[in-house]
Amino acid sequence: MSKKKILVTGGAGFVGTNLIQKFLKKTNYKIISLDNYSSGSKKNHVNDKRVKYISGKTVDIQKIIKKPKDIIAVFHFGEFARIYQSFLKMNECLDSNSVGSNAIFNFCLQNRIKLIYSATSASLGNKGDDKNLSPYAFSKAKNLELLENLKKWFKFKYEVIYFYNVYGPNQICSGPMSTVIGIFEHHYKKQKPLPVVKPGTQTRRFTHIDDTVNVCYEAWKRNKCCYYSVTHKKSYSVLNVAKMFKSKIIYLKPRIGERYASALTRISQNNKIIRKYGKINLKDYIRSFIKKSNL
Repeated sequence: MSKKKILVTGGAGFVGTNLIQKFLKKTNYKIISLDNYSSGSKKNHVNDKRVKYISGKTVDIQKIIKKPKDIIAVFHFGEFARIYQSFLKMNECLDSNSVGSNAIFNFCLQNRIKLIYSATSASLGNKGDDKNLSPYAFSKAKNLELLENLKKWFKFKYEVIYFYNVYGPNQICSGPMSTVIGIFEHHYKKQKPLPVVKPGTQTRRFTHIDDTVNVCYEAWKRNKCCYYSVTHKKSYSVLNVAKMFKSKIIYLKPRIGERYASALTRISQNNKIIRKYGKINLKDYIRSFIKKSNL
């Protein structure tokens, strides 16, 4: 067993859990998960002696990690990650995404640790103007600006990966932090109408968790200091996705911060953008889910 360690913030969450499983299969590294369990769950813990779970905040990273020299990479996925909820809990969002992330960046910079950071497609619409649609999108966009400056000022090394509506095993299916596909699955199982925010024509690109994690792992392994986007080539309206479940639909009032179009990654930074397209099709996934649910 290697003495080297990978640190995953948000390691008890959706993407973090699947990433940890990927590293356990592909490497012999030890893994540290740092999670405040605001949306992560102990139910997601992987039963493996190589994984250590720590409950704590990213802002306290310097106090929590006593031996930073053992860590070779930090996957920073432990941020506040919902658009509408960022209006309801703006202080929590900014505390996590601005103060907490700044602590992670400094930790990596001071200890010369490679950073892999999850960006969001929520700030890409309207030629980048969607970054001002919500506290969440704004905070994520500002973090990218900070990383660019850290690279110029200190030659800071990092990878950035844009996520697009990730779905699949371990996704959150109920509560305020649930995903779109997770909500639809939950309501389908409960035989309740699927809730669609009006007008329903807003489009999204959806990416299976396996495709997302594969790109995260590849970005770390390639070590090219690039920007990546991982999504599926086809976009769907939220209404059309709901109709794939062949269930009743109920419409909800329009929400503040709602995006009306998906966007492929377009940024002004000088970094080379590597576009990756998922292999798993959303229609096939939903078809399989319905089949299993009806057994």
